[in-house]
Order: sequence, then structure tokens, then C-alpha cells
Amino acid sequence: MKTPKAESPIDRHASLVQSLGLAIAEGSLAPNSVVRLDELEAQHKVSRSVVREASRVLSSKGMLASRRRFGTVVQPEHEWNLYDPQVIRWRLASSRRLEQLQALNELRGAIEPQAARLAAERASWDAGSDLVHLAARLWAAGQRGDQVEFLRLDVEFHAAVLKASGNAMFSQLHNLVAEVLTGRAEHGLMPHLPDHEALQLHVDVASAIQRGEGGAAHAAMSRIVQQFAEEVGHIWSEHHPDPAQDSSRQPGKPDDAPQRPPSDSRSRRGTAKANP
Repeated sequence: MKTPKAESPIDRHASLVQSLGLAIAEGSLAPNSVVRLDELEAQHKVSRSVVREASRVLSSKGMLASRRRFGTVVQPEHEWNLYDPQVIRWRLASSRRLEQLQALNELRGAIEPQAARLAAERASWDAGSDLVHLAARLWAAGQRGDQVEFLRLDVEFHAAVLKASGNAMFSQLHNLVAEVLTGRAEHGLMPHLPDHEALQLHVDVASAIQRGEGGAAHAAMSRIVQQFAEEVGHIWSEHHPDPAQDSSRQPGKPDDAPQRPPSDSRSRRGTAKANP
């Protein structure tokens, strides 16, 4: 029988950061409470250097702060770096998951439709064609129920639209969008099969960008973000019913709803955009 491999200092550090980050995000380590490093050292059976390094990492994310005469203090949420991918994951793992998803999706609604509009105005014909091809692959993965591939392609699609906007600041938000999409899937807030309208909307965004139709691209992306919120809210209510409300639920769309195949934007447009 093999002896279990001892945990390395790096592993112990990562484990402590994860444990403290989740506790702060959940609120079990309350805002303005004092965290005693010696107690952490004993509780988690780690060295003082591991505790200090973990504290430094969480301080860099705004979740902890060193205060004279007090020591290490848990910071209120408005001090956190809410765009940090780890902070996003910790908040999504907390009991306030729905609130976090709503806030992130509201941010998406302010950015992604405009990014789609800009992409229609600025993206090259080749970039638009790549998006159409990506949307077709996303459609196929959704239709065959390949959730892993669908998520990967969905993350890739939204990152590609942000990049095609030509705005470097928009493009750098691709990690945030990826955390939203991944968190939704990881926490069981995604339907087993993507809604047919959602699949077609991704095709519509790509086709509008390829044709240079900014208004259509903006409208389709806005609907994608809106539908995300509707689906998350519906699935959440199924798993977390509110006893104060009527237990009856609105039926979802049937699985055998009529399907529309992806539109072939290349047949609609014979020439490249005049202003790529």
C-alpha cells in the first residue's frame, strides 16, 4: 500500500487561499472581523509563511487588509476586486449565487451588445466568416447535447465577438464572460439542451456581423443576454421554490419545438463589406 504523498507548500497555500476566499465570499468570515494568523496556522496545520502568503494574496484581491492595532481584517464586499476570476468563482460558489449571476449578466448586457455592434462595423470579412463557422459548430454541439463542447464553443464565441469589436478594453473582459458561462454550467443552472432560439440567436449575431449590420447584431446579442437571465431565473426557481409564492410554474418550451437550421449568411451577401 502506497503512502499518501505529502501536500507540498504550494498545495497548502492554494488550499488555504481557496478556503479563506470561499469563507469570506459566503460571509462565514464576516466583514470587519479580525483574522488571527496564529489561529489559521493551528486550524489548517500550515506554517506561518503559508498563512502570510495566503493573506497577501487575499489582500491583493481586496478581501483582507492589514490594520494597525487590529491585525488582519476582513474587508466588506465593496472593497473586493469583483472582476478577479477567483473572486467571481468564490461568489458563484456562495449562497448568493443567483445575485452574483444577475450582476454579472447585467454587466454583460451593457457591454456585449455594443461589442457586437462595433464588430459589425469593424470586423473583416474573414473574421465575420470565422464567427459564422463558430456559430454553426455551436449549433451542432447544442443539438447533439454535447454540453462540454457547447460550453467551450460558447466561451470561444463570446470572446471572439469581444475581440472583433476592435476595442482592446472590451476584449480583455473575455475572462469575465467565461466565468459567467462556466459558473452557470458548473452550478447546474443550464438546461440539458440549449433552447433553439438561443442557438439561432448566436447564428444571427454572427451573420449580422458578417453582413455589417450593427443594429441587428446589437439586437440579437441583447436577446442572448436577456434569455440567459430568464433561463437562470427559471431553473433557480425550480430548485429553490419560494414558499411565499404560488408553487405553480410556467411551463418551458417543449423539446420538440420547431427547429430552424442555421442561416447561411454567405448566400445573402455576395460581396465583402465596403468598410471592413
